[in-house]
Amino acid sequence: MAVPTIAVVGRPNVGKSTLFNRLAGKPLAIVDDRPGVTRDRREARGRLGDIPLRIIDTAGFDDADATRLGTDMRAQTDAALREADVCLFVIDAREGITALDQAFGDVIRRSGKPVILIANKAEGRAGVDGITESYALGFGEPVAISASHGEGMGDLHARLTQELGDFDRLDDDREDEPPLRIAVIGRPNAGKSTLINALIGEDRLITGPEAGVTRDAIAVDWLWDGQRVRLHDTAGLRKKGKVNDRLERMSAADTLRAIKFAEVVLLLVDAEHPFEKQDLTLADLVLREGRALVMVLAKWDLVPNRQAALKELQYEFERLLPQAKGAPLVPVSALKNKGLEDIMPAVTRLHRDWSAKIKTRDLNDWLQEMVSRHPPPAVQGKRIKPRYLSQTKSRPPTFVLMCSRAADLPESYKRYLINGIREAFDMPGVPIRLIVKGGKNPYAKG
Repeated sequence: MAVPTIAVVGRPNVGKSTLFNRLAGKPLAIVDDRPGVTRDRREARGRLGDIPLRIIDTAGFDDADATRLGTDMRAQTDAALREADVCLFVIDAREGITALDQAFGDVIRRSGKPVILIANKAEGRAGVDGITESYALGFGEPVAISASHGEGMGDLHARLTQELGDFDRLDDDREDEPPLRIAVIGRPNAGKSTLINALIGEDRLITGPEAGVTRDAIAVDWLWDGQRVRLHDTAGLRKKGKVNDRLERMSAADTLRAIKFAEVVLLLVDAEHPFEKQDLTLADLVLREGRALVMVLAKWDLVPNRQAALKELQYEFERLLPQAKGAPLVPVSALKNKGLEDIMPAVTRLHRDWSAKIKTRDLNDWLQEMVSRHPPPAVQGKRIKPRYLSQTKSRPPTFVLMCSRAADLPESYKRYLINGIREAFDMPGVPIRLIVKGGKNPYAKG
């Protein structure tokens, strides 16, 4: 059954993202005292009491902002209004009604959608005069709340129940299959939002030539070939030494969180200047988190001798990141819609291998062959004996090797075994974890 869609709208810095986080039940949106932090519209599933919700957080655009970015932010808010079943129009009770609140009220009124006026920041006895003033907006009695403290949520539930009327409130969170979660990362201004817009075929995310347009990690739901996909657009990550601004640090933390919750990560690099130090740092971070990695080579239309260039880049990538040997490199031009059709097949192949489980018997037959072909070196005249190998988990594939003198097994031999697993069981590009433990084969007789 359908879940009601709630758009949280209002001028900048009235607490829309704080209310969004409160309804979502987790800190999804970046919150800061500065106005204009939210730019794209962000969506999440949430709940207010017994009411399941689809919530949309919107940009607090300024009517006086005539820049292209300001226009795009306004368009994102208009799109949220069109999708909403109910609008939560948020004002700052402590500041009272401003000219921009009145302008926003006119925009919302023209949408024709049901509106609940929210007087936020009204904790304790704060904002009494602002609440009284808000009647002049013409949306009836305001609901006084404090989104940061959770006050007034019961009153909001009562009003929302009234506005939704007979809306069927059966919870549809029980999807047959969870979506495939993909994070799109890269340096600032790499073209991440442009790539997502090109993939889904709509201008869902704000783009622009200036770096830092995206601040939050924005989730976009998409249906590809019958499969549910959740794409996470992220803020560009710079070198730590260059990140001085508090808001940028919060954006970076949001991006890192998106990587941790992703299953596959698309790392966007400039094909004309690939594999710079920051690109390699990001790729290493993804692999250390155990995520499956796809390298997307952007601006491929600008590269001469493309076939030879791709071969050279594949060699260079595996030399610089041997732990990702075999990871797919997908050349694209998002602006010209070239190569986009190759991304999702590469993602699904990699995701399948990342989720793979290998039978213990097959692993140990393989281990016996690998050890007989190339036994571990002796340490201080004593042999190291690998005894037993098993897979303990997938996503990423994780193996435990039972071995005598486990602490002395060289890193080079571990790499030998990991590369052997990757090759023998056809798992190119997948991060593989190998844990070495001392002890005997628990399944051995005697």
